Amino acid sequence: MKVLVVNAGSSSLKYKLINMNGESVLAKGIVERIGFDGTVLKHEGKDGQKIEIDKEMKDHTDAFKLVVEALTDSNYGVIKSMDEIKAVGHRVLHGGEKYAGSFIINDDVIAAIEECAVFGPLHNPANLMGIRACQKIMPNVPMVAVFDTAFHQTMPKKAYIYGLPYEAYSEMKIRRYGFHGTSHAYVSKRAAEMVGKKPEEVKIVSCHLGNGASIAAVDHGKCVDTSMGLTPLEGLIMGTRCGSIDPAIVEFLMKEKGMTINEVTNYMNKQSGVYGISGISSDFRDIWKAWDTEKNERAKLALDAFCYNVKKYIGAYAAAMGGIDVIAITAGIGENDPRIRKMIIEGLEFLGAVMDDEKNSVRGQESILSADDSKVKIVCVSTDEELKIAQETKALCL
Repeated sequence: MKVLVVNAGSSSLKYKLINMNGESVLAKGIVERIGFDGTVLKHEGKDGQKIEIDKEMKDHTDAFKLVVEALTDSNYGVIKSMDEIKAVGHRVLHGGEKYAGSFIINDDVIAAIEECAVFGPLHNPANLMGIRACQKIMPNVPMVAVFDTAFHQTMPKKAYIYGLPYEAYSEMKIRRYGFHGTSHAYVSKRAAEMVGKKPEEVKIVSCHLGNGASIAAVDHGKCVDTSMGLTPLEGLIMGTRCGSIDPAIVEFLMKEKGMTINEVTNYMNKQSGVYGISGISSDFRDIWKAWDTEKNERAKLALDAFCYNVKKYIGAYAAAMGGIDVIAITAGIGENDPRIRKMIIEGLEFLGAVMDDEKNSVRGQESILSADDSKVKIVCVSTDEELKIAQETKALCL
């Protein structure tokens, strides 16, 4: 069974074609700058052959048509026709409270995605564009919505309620939802496997550390807390997002700097985080270079603040679960930056977490990083959100 996984952004469309018989990737790629000058399809197909196609694409339907051409091309394609694809899995950011799992897309699911766009104004409308584009080209193929918020819907009310008047929740559904759920679901399950346990047997803190970063407390296979909130802005200091701050700062900036609410939102989402602190970049490689070569103090402060935040959440979630068995670290930074991992774990010896420096030297590969006598296992997991989406899709469409 071949499953196509689609992740549509406002001006992009990522895709991956997976053969579920063996769960091997047949092709993958991305269309960038949809609706703008310089639209390009970057495709990796048969035998790892990489091609780029520059072509004007006014919308996601045009983009998906080009994806179809790439997948079926006689030279670098991997299938003879789209009839070989038996289902499509779509990544959708926000499903609200209604969707605590993955669902076959119908009119009700479409309506729910539209309704939740108020909480994900940048993502949900874009996700819908991808869904509708695929439906136009593949009208008879079943499609599944895999919600980024779904995994976190097992959180108890005490974990997701905010300290606002209750009507904010009961009438407007303002609460903690959490994101990166597909990644946390995959990583927590894989981490348990790596230490020879079932997910139902362990308490795991899952750390998704990329340009967007979040942490989840996964107690015996179920999420009981997570760092992102109503939107992906809450929680950790991230690449360009500020993470959790005093809400009064919003009013302060508006008064002192004369900012509009949209300008403050942009300030917190696009100009903050390690980029804002360092003044250099949101890329940790650039920040490390500034510290290593110039001893740039703001660069070091950005690194220290990021790791300190992650460390705090690990400790808090160990307390929330009444213990911890595994710390799982994943995503671009987590999988590729041994120094960041070391800085995060240092000081957690009181929890029983001890890093082995030699084991921690790996980059981009799954590995157990903890010392042999460490009570808490520390693992580096290669997240695979697309595979998780494909697995969910297959389960619903078989």
